[in-house]
Formats: sequence, structure tokens, C-alpha cells
Amino acid sequence: MNKISILIANYKNGKYFRDCYESIISQSYENWEVIIVDDCSSDNSVQLIEDLIKDDDRFKLYQNETNKGCGYTKRKCVDLSTGDFCAFLDPDDALFYYSIECSMDEFQKTNKIVATYSQLIFCDEKLNPREVFSKIKQINNNRFFFNTPIQLSAFFVFKKEAYLQTCGINPNLKNAVDQDLYLKLLEVGDAKFIDEVLYKYRLHTNGISQHTSKQSAKESFARVIHQAMKRRKISSINNMPIPEKFTAPDEIYNLLNYQTKIPYRIMNRIKSTLHM
Repeated sequence: MNKISILIANYKNGKYFRDCYESIISQSYENWEVIIVDDCSSDNSVQLIEDLIKDDDRFKLYQNETNKGCGYTKRKCVDLSTGDFCAFLDPDDALFYYSIECSMDEFQKTNKIVATYSQLIFCDEKLNPREVFSKIKQINNNRFFFNTPIQLSAFFVFKKEAYLQTCGINPNLKNAVDQDLYLKLLEVGDAKFIDEVLYKYRLHTNGISQHTSKQSAKESFARVIHQAMKRRKISSINNMPIPEKFTAPDEIYNLLNYQTKIPYRIMNRIKSTLHM
């Protein structure tokens, strides 16, 4: 049975961690470890987490000496992991008891994929289900796929050996860190969509994503896409040149507007179905 590392980057979300913790220890899949890196939280997060995990050596807690940001912390999580597979889980979110087993089963069916991802459900602050995020679909992975609009998200499980073939998560990123990870791994191999809800995403005013301004997130994602274009050696899209240097997010998004049009989406859906 392969080992999976559940990776948790925490910043001031200790008060929500009990739900996360209980969802992990209830997993039907048994060979796992949890790597938690706290990004120098200024609240009592570390104490709350320590109180829960102190008697379970499957959990490892580390702390950044200073606040480093999401990219640095998530990269550190992967670096500290010892599993054959990895998956990020935010400390304020949770899994279903079958989430890991369901994901790992897909890797047993084929060695042609480097990652799996699933449906997620939005929950309120008390983790009561609200609605499924219906936009997550099976992607048609090619060099022009940049996950905008979003089609690929959590619960994202990936092979550690595939990650090591990339340059890794950009430690300087403050947001769009998951997008950076997805695009880099898709340059190594394909991802399989699991059409089941495996991830509980908590909506609350204290979440990191809520604190991040939309403009900042938009710019970070555009930078991640631009870097992917450069890695993939794409010089133009639809006869429009890729800028040599990043200047503004709209310059990047305008290159990809065609991917939001109905004809492209229909064709992409057909390709994704054939790919399955």
C-alpha cells in the first residue's frame, strides 16, 4: 500500500483545525502521514494544533521562524513529505472518510496519470454543505491549457516523483500557489478527474483566500500562466505574440479569451470525453 502525505500549510486557522484533523483520522485508507507547516501564526494556532496531534506520531508539525507566505510554506510541506503521493488540505477544510481511498484507487487502475482531482462542495463556516462547485471537469491536457476558467481544483493528489521532475512550487508566490502546482505537473503527465465530491471547502471571512484582494489574485494567476507559457516555449496564440516580459494581467488573459467561447468549450468537452 503506497504512502500518501497530506500537506497542511497553516496560517491563523487553528480554530478550525479540529474538523480537518477528525476527517483525516477517520480515513478508510490507512497508510498516510500529515505534514503541517505553520507560517508563524500570530494567534494560538500552534497550541490548538499541538493539543490535537500530540499523541499521534503520524502528524508532524513544523514552524517557520518568520512569516514566509503561502508559496514558501507549501513548497516546504512537499520538501518535508516522505510519501509516494501528496495532497494539500487546508486546515480549515475537510475530507470525507473515503476521499483518500477513492483517489488512490485511480492510481491503481493506470500508471498513465500523475494526478487526480475531484469535485468539491462549498460549506458554511460550520462546515454544513451548501453547493457543489459544478465547474470542475475532466480536462483535455495540452500545452495551451492554463486552467482559466477553473476546471481543475481540489481534492488534488499527485505523485511525488512527478513533482520532482518539475522545478517545484514557486516559493515567492503569495497566492495562485495551487495553480502554479497544477500547471507544472500537467507538463509532466495527465490528471484524472474523479466525478465525486471528496473535498469540503469552508467559506468564512477569516480564510486566506478571502483576505487576498481579487486584483492581487488575478495578477498572481496571470504571472503563473505567463511563466507556464515561457516554460512551454509558446511564442504566440492565435497569431498574437506572447509578451517577453509580464506587464499586466489583462495582457495575458486577453490571449486566452477564446477558451471561454462556446465553440471552443464544446470541442474541448468532446476531446476530454475521447481522452477518458
